[in-house]
Amino acid sequence: MPHAPADREPPRLPTPEETEAIGLVPLLSPYIRHAREEMPASLRATFDSHGLTARHGAVLPQLLAEQPLAVSELARRMRVSLSTASELVGALSRAGLVVRGEDPANRRRTLVALADEHREAVAEFIAARSGPLLRALDSLSPRDRAGFVAGLTAWAREAQASGG
Repeated sequence: MPHAPADREPPRLPTPEETEAIGLVPLLSPYIRHAREEMPASLRATFDSHGLTARHGAVLPQLLAEQPLAVSELARRMRVSLSTASELVGALSRAGLVVRGEDPANRRRTLVALADEHREAVAEFIAARSGPLLRALDSLSPRDRAGFVAGLTAWAREAQASGG
């Protein structure tokens, strides 16, 4: 019978208050699952033909918001290792979605930007997919908004640490 390693605590059951939050998570599943279907056709074709995943797609809003970005800054913002960010950028570059270049101020740094020919499709997709979250954030007070973002950040960190 499987058991937890001696150095790990056994999982705990959620409290009734936590169960309420846990019950909301499956409601987001259809939204997350349908992302690829909502991509503009040209962007979806690029993702499909190059085997790109949601992890690759997570790079795009960062570059839409501000570019060019150093790969190290991209890693920091996405809370992934530098090697993971570099791998994601490499795959996006091979797909033609991003362009890489040398930072003129520091030749050791690589800067990444969206490829001009994909900028409109990426912007259209990000705007459409961001709508529900932005409306939710708009409905919150600044304090609640900060708490929401802090909670999502903590959850993402824990999910990444546990490999799921």
